[in-house]
This record gives sequence, C-alpha cells and structure tokens, in this order.
Amino acid sequence: MNIGQAADQSGVSAKMIRYYEQIGLISPPHRTDSNYRVYGEDEVHVLRFIRRARTLGFSVEETATLLALWQDKTRASGEVKDIANSHIKALETKIAELEGMVKTLKHLAHCCHGDTRPDCPILDDLAGERH
Repeated sequence: MNIGQAADQSGVSAKMIRYYEQIGLISPPHRTDSNYRVYGEDEVHVLRFIRRARTLGFSVEETATLLALWQDKTRASGEVKDIANSHIKALETKIAELEGMVKTLKHLAHCCHGDTRPDCPILDDLAGERH
C-alpha cells in the first residue's frame, strides 16, 4: 500500500509518517523503482502502536523506547511498567497544575465586574499587580 493508504489504515497522517521515518522512529519502508514508499501490514501495525502511545501522551522518545521494548520479545515487563508509572506521575502533576490554573482563573473571573469600567483584576494579575 502507498503512504496515503497506510495513513488511512493506521490513523497517522502521511506527514507524520514521513517525520517518524526522518527521525528514525520507524524504519524506511521498501521503495518501488519509481521511489514510492510501499507499506505492508507490519508497518501499519507499528504505526498504530505509535499512534496509540502518542495518544496516551508519551513523548517521541518514550514512544521509541516502548516500541523497542514491544519489538523485543525478551524484554522484562518491569521496564515497561516503570515507563508507564513515570508517565502516570507526570500526567498527575500536569493535572494538578491545570486544576490550579482553573481555580485561579475562576477566582479572577469572579472578581472581575465584566462591565464598562477599565479596571480588571484578570489583567492586573497577568501584569503582576495586586490590589
């Protein structure tokens, strides 16, 4: 199949497939005499793996590590679990940061009169001014 078909079947855009090939995340596919990329089911399966890992928020580097572990049938599952647990911790930290942002913005929005007056606690806070 060509790159467009591989993109459709994997859910990874053709642009990202080319990028993943460029950075070495995936191996370059076989090419025809006309220099067109040719993908098979194995390549599409790898692309689906990558898409799922990226959807779960793993970085390209983490995805590369997970992909290598997935392809290594002698791997220790503990390595995979360690990566997942580390990612969970990072996500929980990010969630806490986002919740803090929401709380702050709700408070600032509540304090803003939202009328025709120029004074605005939201802008004051962004400017580092406290009244």
